[in-house]
Amino acid sequence: MNTLVKNFYKFLLLLACISMVSAFLVIMLGVAAREFLWDIPGLDAYAGYAIAATLFLALPETLRHGDHIRVTMVLQKLPPRVGAIFEYWCLGAATVLCSYFAWYACHMVWVSYSFHDVSAGADATPLWIPQIAMALGSIGFALAFADALISRIQGRTFFAEADGESVRAE
Repeated sequence: MNTLVKNFYKFLLLLACISMVSAFLVIMLGVAAREFLWDIPGLDAYAGYAIAATLFLALPETLRHGDHIRVTMVLQKLPPRVGAIFEYWCLGAATVLCSYFAWYACHMVWVSYSFHDVSAGADATPLWIPQIAMALGSIGFALAFADALISRIQGRTFFAEADGESVRAE
């Protein structure tokens, strides 16, 4: 099961990479379009969708690699027993909050799809299409925090090693 979850994080990271390259290509197309006086409506919106997709889809894997701002500095200053309780509380609270956000993101996709909501920009893109990336990334992020909490309870390390040093796992 752990391998399946980590592969899901890597799959989302691959989608984030594709989104990042897409954002770059759309922005470069916009630059070229302005140079040659072409009018391609909606390019700015598509670049924004791709950048937002990149940010959300990369959340789980960047958490696993310890690239998010975490409470490590506080944990290092606390006594081990208090630090362990605080870490459990932080991981639990993050799991609950991210799960709620993931539910809300999925609900938003469904509402946008149901009401045929479209972008206010020149492109008139159905909004549920770019919102899928946010929902997937949010689901992955909630899953990553739940995975981190379960790993902590089981005594396994969740966070990848950073610069040759193991991130705290008591």
